[in-house]
Amino acid sequence: MEVIIMSKIVIGITGGIASYKIANICSKLRQNGHEVRVMMTKSATEFITPLTFQSLTNHPVIVDMFEKPEAGVSHIEWADWADIVLVAPATANILGKVSNGIADDFVSTIVMATKASVVFAPAMNVNMYDNPIVQNNIATLRQYGYHFIEPEEGYLACGYTGKGRLANDETILSTVEFMINSEANNHLNLSGKNILITAGPTREAIDPVRYLTNHSSGKMGYALAEAAVRYGASVTLISGPTSLDKPSGVNLIKVTNAQEMLDAVLQELSNSDLLIKAAAVADYRPKKVAEHKIKKHDDSLTIELQKNTDILTEVSKHRSAKQIIVGFAAESENLLVNAKKKLQTKKLDFIIANDISKSNSGFDVDYNQVIICNKDGSIKELPKLHKKQLAVEILKEITNS
Repeated sequence: MEVIIMSKIVIGITGGIASYKIANICSKLRQNGHEVRVMMTKSATEFITPLTFQSLTNHPVIVDMFEKPEAGVSHIEWADWADIVLVAPATANILGKVSNGIADDFVSTIVMATKASVVFAPAMNVNMYDNPIVQNNIATLRQYGYHFIEPEEGYLACGYTGKGRLANDETILSTVEFMINSEANNHLNLSGKNILITAGPTREAIDPVRYLTNHSSGKMGYALAEAAVRYGASVTLISGPTSLDKPSGVNLIKVTNAQEMLDAVLQELSNSDLLIKAAAVADYRPKKVAEHKIKKHDDSLTIELQKNTDILTEVSKHRSAKQIIVGFAAESENLLVNAKKKLQTKKLDFIIANDISKSNSGFDVDYNQVIICNKDGSIKELPKLHKKQLAVEILKEITNS
């Protein structure tokens, strides 16, 4: 079992109706042994009083930039003190401020001044959350390395139904605890490593117009490539058709169908220390590809399929003893049973199992929740994370084991 690290947590509460929910978050973090300080915007105090959080944390709550509740306490001291900063609920206002470099109150100033990890838990009206300006601000903050706990869908205080409700207590607490332990216990240095990654879907032609494919966006594989380069690896990314931009510093090989991906993998395999096969490759292809577009003549159409060569099976025949091979198992039922079976039959070192039936997790979304299975029989379950953050955790697990 992973040891829980006791940390210093600063919570920034901004002016949303969900502010009252943070009282329980503070209480639970204290019960888990963490030291917690709270800062609030003036708008937040319209929803819940600072005295509530002072009672829960045993620390004065700062609202005004220039108040001095303790000798020597300032925005710089709080910024340096924190191991992690949680902004919850994070309104559109605070996201806009930070993404544009504005620090005009205590909360925004701490976020701008700290070198600790900062995680935002947005909560707002669904139309506000979907506003392209807000989404652009979130994207900008992600690029700068800020973390996010995605809001939930459901009935909102404003009467609307949609995405914008603050994530539940368990999600917020598990994410904060995970980040604390991850940063305290893990280091990632991939210098000198040659990593081969596959990503995206494949397309199997039916005729010149149509093809068979799947819902994979390639986001997980691209996030892995981006993270591996950032931590010093030399990375080759073999990608099926996606709309994603090429990660900086990556050798990108574009392919279309399963056979092309197999050929590219076998071509690059001998130069690799580690293969991560994150692509969603078609298991079958049409036995015959029509030379011209198939016209509508009957009420039904029968297309005979034939099985594609399994890439991981072929890799197992050509790999060296020192190479690490990692597969993905996207399952809609019996997740661990199917994943462990694939781990054994394909002779893998690790398999990353994810349940594609879960809402807003897996294919064609920014978040995923996975279980990492090691060939030694151990498993590690990760919380729901943004794929950019998840990529780092997967790389840590498969390279530090």
